[in-house]
Amino acid sequence: MGWRENWLIFFSVIICFSLLKIDFYGLDDKQSNKINLGNSATQITVSCAASLKNIMEEIKPLYEQKYSQTQLIYNFGSSGSLQRQIEQGAPVDVFISAADKQINALEKKGLLLEGTRYDLVSNKIVLIVPKNHNKNKVNITNFTDLTNTNITKIALGEPQSVPAGKYAQEVLHYYKITEQINAKAVYGKDVRQVLNYVATGNVDAGIVYLTDAKIEDEVKVVTTAPSGSHSPVVYPIAVVKDSKNPQESKQLINFLSASEIQTIFTKYGFSK
Repeated sequence: MGWRENWLIFFSVIICFSLLKIDFYGLDDKQSNKINLGNSATQITVSCAASLKNIMEEIKPLYEQKYSQTQLIYNFGSSGSLQRQIEQGAPVDVFISAADKQINALEKKGLLLEGTRYDLVSNKIVLIVPKNHNKNKVNITNFTDLTNTNITKIALGEPQSVPAGKYAQEVLHYYKITEQINAKAVYGKDVRQVLNYVATGNVDAGIVYLTDAKIEDEVKVVTTAPSGSHSPVVYPIAVVKDSKNPQESKQLINFLSASEIQTIFTKYGFSK
């Protein structure tokens, strides 16, 4: 191989190395900014009652569009389970419960950031039946019909950890049918599991929130529990004291409280 060929090879190597160097070190400003933005986005972990799943997922892109430097991370479950996770030190910024009980317990233990608690929305308790499954051919029109001997399975939330289950027990007590219905109870780990039991026809009826019934086409609302039959169904929200992002967490609460976002809550069946 002559000197001309060696020179061409050497020159080619130099050019390739230069191009690689430019590619590695010479990222344009837009690319660099994208990388920096991705690494610097503030993540807000929100532990939410399971009954808020659909609406919170709809709200997420609206919030992140307005606050582009913040990302919402959701953790859905029963309020009781979420409460225990926070007590055990789970890294949570904001907690939205489906009842006062769980947030009261955290507040009593000093685990909430003082002055951030706020009643976000309220809900209603309803009796539902499968829309397309009526194995026992029983016409259920009210809560007392659940005592019919042909009704054998009724889905309820676990009352110790699922607020919907606690409210259901209050309604049953109001109608003086607690023992009869609990004998037929199939308990769900959260209200969405109760809803699924009814939607799939695995039970004859169930007691859930109005907002859950509105998102499931396979169930039918039979009746709404009178307001005096149970304690108020409220969804308190608060910043967890150990939050690493307290200012952004307060910002989220303010965002959820805004009138335009409250309109979305109303669409799902929540009320103020």
